[in-house]
Amino acid sequence: MAALNRYWRNFHHLDVPRTIQSLSRHGLPAVKQSQRFLRTLQPSSTTDFAFAFDIDGVLLRSSKALTRAKKALSYLQKNGIPFILLTNGGGKHELERVAELSKRIEVPLDTGLFVQSHTPFAELVHGGNGQKALKDRCILVTGGDGDKCRKVAEKYGFTNVITPGDVIIADPHIWPFSQNFASYYQSHARPLPKPLHDPQGLYHTTTLKVDAIFVFNDPRDWALDTQLILDLLLSNHGYLGTRSRLNGNPDLPNRGYQQDGQPPLYFSNPDLLWAAAYHEPRLGQGGFREAFEGVWRAITGGEEKGVKLQKQMYGKPYGITYAFAEKKLELHRQEILGSSKKPPKLKKVYMVGDNPESDIRGANEYRSAQGSEWQSILVRTGVYSGGEPAWQPTVCVEDVWDAVQWGLKSSGWSSPHPSD
Repeated sequence: MAALNRYWRNFHHLDVPRTIQSLSRHGLPAVKQSQRFLRTLQPSSTTDFAFAFDIDGVLLRSSKALTRAKKALSYLQKNGIPFILLTNGGGKHELERVAELSKRIEVPLDTGLFVQSHTPFAELVHGGNGQKALKDRCILVTGGDGDKCRKVAEKYGFTNVITPGDVIIADPHIWPFSQNFASYYQSHARPLPKPLHDPQGLYHTTTLKVDAIFVFNDPRDWALDTQLILDLLLSNHGYLGTRSRLNGNPDLPNRGYQQDGQPPLYFSNPDLLWAAAYHEPRLGQGGFREAFEGVWRAITGGEEKGVKLQKQMYGKPYGITYAFAEKKLELHRQEILGSSKKPPKLKKVYMVGDNPESDIRGANEYRSAQGSEWQSILVRTGVYSGGEPAWQPTVCVEDVWDAVQWGLKSSGWSSPHPSD
């Protein structure tokens, strides 16, 4: 992880303004919304510190606002103290999620303050991180309810998006136990842009080729999604229904696996557990990834045989997500002041979270290219409820309001008093 963050310290391709513009063109007017909202604040200056908040387990528990969430965010807004919402959640468009959150917390929020786990995927529309532009390429999007994630991807600017539902309706034999879900998939499936591979015919120009795989949100049908992702990672150049002849070749890197033009695999959220309505934490997208890696290991022999699943991880605790969030935070600080003034150098960011494995670890390990220091504040209102945390925070407090008070005191904030 430290090596990954050292890499992202020199990571310059994160074009956050272009990403926001892309989101705006496709139904997410982040900049205009933010400007309208910020004009109501009209501060004369901004601080050299800021906050980043997780959502589930910090501001919400399931769909209900936690007791002092409104007080915490309202205080920061009233005093022009910058903050962003940095969540490993997703599955909905940013505009929809912000509207829901604003209503539940009873605080006016804006998409310019908001980073979901899959928000940085919008950058890949135009290319980045060594990946060619995917705007018009065929991508497989998995996870979420129905085809909501497909619609999110399309609003990001991807124009050729398929889902597991599209594939299983086109050929139910791909996963022989899918009949129980047939009506669900039929409700949102679309025709595939090209036919599936015919074993008796030629595949290289006439059949479906997938150029990237995105796990946007927690998969609802682990079995089908596992089968399709596995098929594509074992395929010849992403043609679904084929097998690469390089698989298992001991003379090639990774024993030939993922060495034959297979599509890259992107996960948006590494959280194994999350705080839902049930009194114990529930498995998240990280649970699906662990299960998939177990299947991959069983098929390929895994790392014991020299085979590693090649994938790109987004979301907390990964440095790529913190770098994206920090640049978005800098844009927000500038918007608070307006174009005529320059904000002071950002010295400190307080990451408030409930999950030691993602929120706390990410803040502890992130090394900012801008030179700001990220400190971690662990709250007891979500995944973590007591005991020795897996990753030690800077401080542990009861809830989000206590976290804000601690951060303000730590930064020497004196007027008005945080109890006001």
